[in-house]
Amino acid sequence: MNKFYLGGLLSLLFLFACPVYALEEGTLFLTPTHGDDGTAWGQKQCDGCHLINRIHQQRGRSIQTIVRRKSYESCAGCHGSNGTDLKKLCLLCHNGQDLPISPTMTGTENHNFTVGQVNGLSDEQCISCHKSSNMNGQFELNIDLTAFPNASERDEEYVRITDFCLRCHNLDHQQAGFEILNKNFRDPLIAMEKNYNFLDMHGYPKGSGQRTYFGLVPNYRYASVVECTDCHAMHGTHNPKLIIDSASKGATQLADPTNYSVKVINGDYSQLCVLCHRMQNPVEDARLDTGNGLSGVHLTGADEDCRQCHTHGRAVQVGL
Repeated sequence: MNKFYLGGLLSLLFLFACPVYALEEGTLFLTPTHGDDGTAWGQKQCDGCHLINRIHQQRGRSIQTIVRRKSYESCAGCHGSNGTDLKKLCLLCHNGQDLPISPTMTGTENHNFTVGQVNGLSDEQCISCHKSSNMNGQFELNIDLTAFPNASERDEEYVRITDFCLRCHNLDHQQAGFEILNKNFRDPLIAMEKNYNFLDMHGYPKGSGQRTYFGLVPNYRYASVVECTDCHAMHGTHNPKLIIDSASKGATQLADPTNYSVKVINGDYSQLCVLCHRMQNPVEDARLDTGNGLSGVHLTGADEDCRQCHTHGRAVQVGL
């Protein structure tokens, strides 16, 4: 058979055998209608219909280039298993070389579901939190995060990222398969739901004035909600407790967080706190640079331990 004729025939197969409506609405996942009438459902060999040099032309050159380089091994990562046992290989593309800021994964600490152990993230851990992401370049809570039931065992939508975090980080309605065991009720890993909703003024509700942050000036009230991910980096950081090592990995309340580094050493969290908390009338050492170019908190330095007075996440403390 003439190679030019064969190439044209394969192109026709690509154009007509696998239409867009074989994808599940609102996602990139293939459905049992894949191949128009389902003839492609259950097939592992994507190259039977799809030419690697023709796909993703409408998605932009960056994605097209990555897919060409990774070849058909990358298909299941975005489009699901197609009814087979194909595995989603998220890190095949989401890594420091191919997609370095989607998300930023630098640092040895991450949310690997193993407390106290430094392990790199795996594909299985990615899809625990991002089971059906549509990966359209826009982060959407109820599309890009796995739907876990709430305390009432209902699949209610998330209003904010912290809602997602608290579906696991609570005392009495943790998720099957992700239980947090052998923790005292005061441990932040399970105390955070009550702390966030009732005690710590970094939490709910935004701008209502219904929460008072005791320990500062009388009736001091926060005007905004701080998400868990404003301070904690899920995908990679050099700091303990998953504290962000750069304002660019969180700190969404800041207009320009990019240039500020954050280093936590021996309980000195001043470089983190100063991102948002700066004294208008500096006292004590508040004029000193914390080490990242910012100043405005009253104690800073390797010999200072913020935790002596400021304890976050415990159900028995309120602010200070």
